[in-house]
Amino acid sequence: MLGRSIFAGYSRLLAGLSLALVAIALTGCNDQVAEKPAPSRPVLVATVHYEAESPERSFVGTIKPRIETDMGFRVPGKVARRLVEVGQTVDVGQPLATLDEVDLKLQAEQAEAEFRAATGVLAQAGAAEQRARDLRAKGWATDAQLDQAKAAADEARARLNRAERSVELTRNSLSYATLVADTRGVVTATLIDAGQVVASGQTAIRVARFAEKEAVVAIPETLVGRAKEGVATVSLWSEPNRKYAAKLREVAPSADPATRTYLAKFSLPDAGEDVSLGMTATLTLADSLTERVARLPLSSLYSQGGDPSLYIVDDKGEVVLKPVVVKSYETNCVVISGGVDEGAKIVVLGVQKLDPTQKVRVVSSLSF
Repeated sequence: MLGRSIFAGYSRLLAGLSLALVAIALTGCNDQVAEKPAPSRPVLVATVHYEAESPERSFVGTIKPRIETDMGFRVPGKVARRLVEVGQTVDVGQPLATLDEVDLKLQAEQAEAEFRAATGVLAQAGAAEQRARDLRAKGWATDAQLDQAKAAADEARARLNRAERSVELTRNSLSYATLVADTRGVVTATLIDAGQVVASGQTAIRVARFAEKEAVVAIPETLVGRAKEGVATVSLWSEPNRKYAAKLREVAPSADPATRTYLAKFSLPDAGEDVSLGMTATLTLADSLTERVARLPLSSLYSQGGDPSLYIVDDKGEVVLKPVVVKSYETNCVVISGGVDEGAKIVVLGVQKLDPTQKVRVVSSLSF
């Protein structure tokens, strides 16, 4: 009977120890569950980028000289030599082409001979006029004789004056036989060859001046106003990262009948020698008065009876709700003008169910 009692007590002791061990194990599990952090929530984000409300427009154009001169001989004749080629750089006073000078020299010699003859005639008429004056003073000549001698002397003086002008004209014509550059530039066209007979004023050499270059583009009629009032910049295809300030100099008064665009010329005051004629350029037009805004998906906007807001995600995965200034609403996006900084990352999906106390994990990023 006593042995049975001892065995029952020993059994109750083992049962109590088992329950204690189970309780300790359950308590450790609960502590581990409590210490385990909640999993981060994956989110889709977009980067905020501000730009002009009216987007920039770009057009392809060509670099051309502001002034391109068609140069020709001032006298007719036969071309003796052409001294330049297309693409050659010329300086002020540099000869471009020459004419055959044989006929011009003969004309100059003829004019000089007439000048010498007129000089002799004037000397003879002047002496006759002086004798007539002396005789009239002594009463040995009549007034009619004096007037006749005076008229002959005046005619001789006029003839000498005409001969002097003729000599100057023939000398000038002889100098015109050499076509020279009147400015520094580059030859863009040669329209004559040796042996060709040219008329006075006929285009012989075309020279583009280096003084100023411009970009020539075709502008649609909807953007003519922006071209006149906006900010224009030009970049070259050969150097796309460099921008040149451009200023509208001229716009065509009527549209091209085929393309319905207006030819516009933008001067480039900062263009140097590295900007060559004929280069392809990109003209960008921006509206100087437009406000800078950011376009974001409509799903990113959070609004529950308060101000429109956005969830901002930082580098640690924490989210902060910030109010924004809504400019307008479009079909698939909202346009904001402030409230968040440039480059900020915002949550674009599931913002209505997002818990601000819960950390998030960026799984994808959108460019919007």
